[in-house]
Amino acid sequence: MERVLRPLLRRVGAIILVTVVVTGSALGFSLTQTPAYLASVKILVGQKATPGNANLNGDVTGLTDLTLTVAKAADTMPVAQAAVEQLNLPEQSAKEVVQHMSAEPDPGTMFVNISYKSSDPEKAQLTANAIGQVLSQKISEVSLGANGITATVWEPATVPQTPVSPDPVRNTVIAFLLGSLLGVALAFLLEYVDERWDSPEEVEEACGIPTFGVIPRFEVLASQKAEVLASKKEGEQ
Repeated sequence: MERVLRPLLRRVGAIILVTVVVTGSALGFSLTQTPAYLASVKILVGQKATPGNANLNGDVTGLTDLTLTVAKAADTMPVAQAAVEQLNLPEQSAKEVVQHMSAEPDPGTMFVNISYKSSDPEKAQLTANAIGQVLSQKISEVSLGANGITATVWEPATVPQTPVSPDPVRNTVIAFLLGSLLGVALAFLLEYVDERWDSPEEVEEACGIPTFGVIPRFEVLASQKAEVLASKKEGEQ
């Protein structure tokens, strides 16, 4: 245990320096990032009970397949383009909408969660609701035949109050842990490349023999060195 703690105590300054630099850099980077807000709309997937229609009620696998299909249909260019046209946002492209949205089925249910991320919380809400409405309309248009699938907006998106990213607290904690690990690794690396012996214990450990004494080191001032050299020259003359 002492062999492990010794290099850490000796290089504690380097450990603290690395930890402070990494943590400060992560905190500064987080504070300079633009906040992003996430709004979500919940879609309920079902099936119309029409004469001659194969009803999937009770067929868990069939209902799950329907939910996965609707989730896949949400994250597509036709839905994004229709949402842009509905919102009348010419500066926003359908490709941008697809890049900032996500659709995931809620496991074990018939719900699909559609989310949209934006730096403007109101824009995130409006876009998420537009995507939900457009998806519901398009599913109804293509499901007039045998399957009769429905996608209904069950819970509209609300204006998000807090950003989902960045998270300065989480980033700072992670950076502190990583910085500490890097500092410890640096301490052991410096100890490995340092070939000096700074204590009798290290000499005994390296040579395998006990030390019988220590020769003290005296610091000589510059003025004293000059006097010694002057005396030596006089003696030579």
